[in-house]
Amino acid sequence: MGKVFVTRQTPGRAIEMLHAAGHEVDVWHEPTPPPPVVLAAKLAASDAALTMVVDAITPEMLDGAPNLRVLANMAVGYDNLNPAEAIRRGIAVTNTPGVLAETTADMAWALLMAGARNVVASERDTRAGGWTTWSPTAFLGQDVFGATLGIIGLGEIGEAMARRARGFDMRILYTSRTRKPEAESRLGLEFVSLDDLLRQSDFVSLHTPLSPETRYLIAARELSLMKPTALLVNTARGGVVDQDALIAALRAGSIGGAALDVTDPEPLPLDNPLYSFPNVVITPHIASASLATRSKMAEMAAANIIAVLAGRPAINPVA
Repeated sequence: MGKVFVTRQTPGRAIEMLHAAGHEVDVWHEPTPPPPVVLAAKLAASDAALTMVVDAITPEMLDGAPNLRVLANMAVGYDNLNPAEAIRRGIAVTNTPGVLAETTADMAWALLMAGARNVVASERDTRAGGWTTWSPTAFLGQDVFGATLGIIGLGEIGEAMARRARGFDMRILYTSRTRKPEAESRLGLEFVSLDDLLRQSDFVSLHTPLSPETRYLIAARELSLMKPTALLVNTARGGVVDQDALIAALRAGSIGGAALDVTDPEPLPLDNPLYSFPNVVITPHIASASLATRSKMAEMAAANIIAVLAGRPAINPVA
């Protein structure tokens, strides 16, 4: 049938599905992404590829892959490639929408809670022997119940975050490219400008895709608008935040802290100043990392490949 390159080992039945459909499957078994020269060579020899969001696919790679018919990204985002360049060459591009919103919102909420209540800093201190007595002043955090949450980007994940906030009786502000009156009514949301959201929120959670318009959406000016006690939560993309500006704000104490599942670059080098702040939580891009969700994502990507190589329309085309 076809040759399929899978750029990483995946959970679930994705590989089994591809084999069952009669395809020859080549899986990259290293824990790190295939180097660009290897990725280019693998794409050149393949009819399809199941790719990750960290696999940077260039137009030059696509030029060297005349038989490639589909790139199935195991992610909702696809900022690792230019869909228009692929489609112009007759290559379908697919993603995995609708399966990771709740899991990602769980992680965003976990980061919010960890940052608000100094969970990571206190746990590290405990392991290091710092817990010598009960203290009325140690690791004082912020109350989440009844606080104000600002959601930037009200897609599936943003709405899922709002549902969690309702259980904590929070005032929920949001800003988005389009206003959503139905969601406002259903979830008790307030639509405000980005500046007003930043000024009023105790917690700011980012849920916008990375695009030329959203790169450095949160930069020095925006950070200066935030409360000095406010926590910035990012489970979107690292490039949505100007990290140099974030570091400067943390050094100045002009915001309360940050909880980041995504950085720029990834992985974040160990000498990056962000690691030095006790009020910063950093996790390795694991917001969708539940076994069930990652399995569904891989299987959805495989299903898209099977459909396209069988001559059927892609199930989840990005354009």
